[in-house]
Amino acid sequence: MFHKILIANRGEIALRIIRTCRELGIRTVVAHSKADAESRPVRLADESICIGPDDARSSYLNMASIVSAAAITDSDAIHPGYGFLAENPAFADICRACSITFIGPSPEAIRLMGDKAQARQIARQAGVPIVPGSEQPLRDGGEAQDVADRIGYPVMLKAAAGGGGRGMRIVRESDTLQASFSACQSEAGAAFGSSEIYCEKLVERARHIEVQVLGDKSGIRVHLGERDCSVQRRHQKLVEESPAPGLGAETRAGLHRAALALAHAVNYVSAGTVEFIVDESERFYFIEMNTRIQVEHPVTEMVTGIDLIREQIRIAAGEPLGYRQDAIEFRGHALECRVNAEDPETFAPSAGRVTAWTPPGGFSVRVDSHLSAPCVVPPFYDSLLAKIIVHGGDRAEAIERMRRALYETRIEGVKTTIPFHLKVLGDPRFLGGTFTTADAGRLGDAESRGATAPPGRAERGG
Repeated sequence: MFHKILIANRGEIALRIIRTCRELGIRTVVAHSKADAESRPVRLADESICIGPDDARSSYLNMASIVSAAAITDSDAIHPGYGFLAENPAFADICRACSITFIGPSPEAIRLMGDKAQARQIARQAGVPIVPGSEQPLRDGGEAQDVADRIGYPVMLKAAAGGGGRGMRIVRESDTLQASFSACQSEAGAAFGSSEIYCEKLVERARHIEVQVLGDKSGIRVHLGERDCSVQRRHQKLVEESPAPGLGAETRAGLHRAALALAHAVNYVSAGTVEFIVDESERFYFIEMNTRIQVEHPVTEMVTGIDLIREQIRIAAGEPLGYRQDAIEFRGHALECRVNAEDPETFAPSAGRVTAWTPPGGFSVRVDSHLSAPCVVPPFYDSLLAKIIVHGGDRAEAIERMRRALYETRIEGVKTTIPFHLKVLGDPRFLGGTFTTADAGRLGDAESRGATAPPGRAERGG
């Protein structure tokens, strides 16, 4: 096992890793920017080291600074968390060259799954259904036009190296495709350093369902069930739950088999997530694999009792999983709401000073947050403040428990998305388990009116 892990991340995920390392008897070092020098993870880690100024490019994305920090602090492993360098194969290569363990999959697996066009080919070869579209990155707008004409509109243009909802454009008509292709290409080049684009059929009114997988170095691979992540805005997930509601048993089993088939195809080692869209007829299609821990991993932990960060660390240290699929038990239902520092109506960022913070508590309520009060929410990074996670004996109990937890939560000084979450939890489509990726923008329509929280309560977290 490792004696010291450097955490190349910030916020709640850095704190989450610190806690598991402490339980494992592993010392921790938080590599932080100047903006995060007084943050809670920095205060709670065994050691800390500044790796650069406020902006992420000069700090959390600075590979040389992070590897140097690991060497200076005598860290034998680096945990990248999510975002930043977590899915950067060059960074995993550098760690390997410097004899520092990268806590995650191999750089080869990251490369294979990081290029979405290539990932589609591997999925197809493994017998995993894929959305109709281009099999290779498109050379120009003309090729995009040919593919779109063949598969039919609407289509989605996507950055081959993209993620997090960036480098994506929906095209509904032929006469807007060229302009959308150019815009998508420019955004992809700026955000990911690669302007390669591919095109696929847009499946409308789809649900976004993902399967958590684990693999060890001996070739044992298991799934830990699925999560429904359909509550999204601009492709950013906001509410997640496990298990996915309303799925037929055959569809559920098919998703699990497909995820494991893909993990086997790339010899996947570590924690990973295989993402699918599911249409109204319960046909499912592979969209991508995230080769890292997910923001929403706690809902899986709540229904399985398995610490995914612990498993990541154990696997990276060469330990076997120690169990097979039939040993994994699924209990009850879990929900997660991401509380962001954003305006709940416009979703504009709300950086500033948090003057009061009272997290919820009670039976089967978990809060993953780096917040303390007072503290500053800097404008340089992701706006996530806290993840509120609840567990219930069934979905109805979990929803009621989440409502109660959100009502209890108090964050003052910045606006938050808590009122939005309360709208979701009262929406008939969500309650019926039929919420799709297109529905978050329709929370104010006729069928949702009257389903929000009682007057005066929904704004408590604002």
